[in-house]
Amino acid sequence: MKIALLGYGKMGQTIEKIAVSRGHEIVVIVDENTKEYDITLADVAIDFSIPTVAVNNISNCFNNGVPVVSGTTGWLENYDKMVDLCNEKEGGFIYASNYSLGVNIFFELNEQLAKMMKNLSQYNVTMEEIHHKQKLDEPSGTAITLAESVIEHTKYKGWEVDKATKEVNIPIKAIRSPEVPGTHTVDYTSEVDSIEIKHTAHNRQGFALGAVIAAEWLVGKKGVFSMRDVLGL
Repeated sequence: MKIALLGYGKMGQTIEKIAVSRGHEIVVIVDENTKEYDITLADVAIDFSIPTVAVNNISNCFNNGVPVVSGTTGWLENYDKMVDLCNEKEGGFIYASNYSLGVNIFFELNEQLAKMMKNLSQYNVTMEEIHHKQKLDEPSGTAITLAESVIEHTKYKGWEVDKATKEVNIPIKAIRSPEVPGTHTVDYTSEVDSIEIKHTAHNRQGFALGAVIAAEWLVGKKGVFSMRDVLGL
């Protein structure tokens, strides 16, 4: 499989190593200094760029018949436009706030717990996410995905960073610390006890492996998919 890497930071470099180890070829690398490139050389593109260029990257893929796996966060106000363009061009698209296989299982656990806690109004939810200082968006896309799932199944109306009315919006504490790949905690607390679920990434390998597996799965398919489709969850 021939892969285009759109974004060549630490994540892009880790994806490259894993893709090559799985027998794939990197035919296009796009970083902040790249002016021109031919995306049609690739069977699939993996986008881990930055929010300001993600929409252009994804659009270029669809307009040239290349399926794309995107893990860039912070651009989702344009997500519906990208879905429409994908369908218009009969392309293939996977977006996930987190490609780690463990995190996607964590998403499922989070949803099931939220359903179980639906009628237990004495519990208030708080969330915390910790990432490396290079992460640009706050809170993380993963934290937002977790919060949205809780909101769907419980009393909460929305989420806010740090300060929030616990009975209305979920408070998300965002911490930036050197060399932390990603830690996410969801806590339900009442006057008598607490229930906590937590996922801790030890390195970037899990995120990168999941993105490569998603790209392998997407080649030859048309439509808009998620990691639930990739993993059969």
